[in-house]
Amino acid sequence: MSPDERVTELELKFTVQEHQLQELSEVLWKQQREIDALQTRLALLAKKLEGEGGGLVDPQQQERPPHY
Repeated sequence: MSPDERVTELELKFTVQEHQLQELSEVLWKQQREIDALQTRLALLAKKLEGEGGGLVDPQQQERPPHY
């Protein structure tokens, strides 16, 4: 293999790796946006639960059976 062929092969490999790195970067960016959105929703749900007394069901309340 001549030195020119080696340089060409290395340039091709570099180009492929650069493209893959760009794709991975975009995926990572999208995932981070989704994580941020989910964290925001989780914080809102936590605030909502705190405003309702800490839970969705009152453990002190006795529920009547459905046949009554």
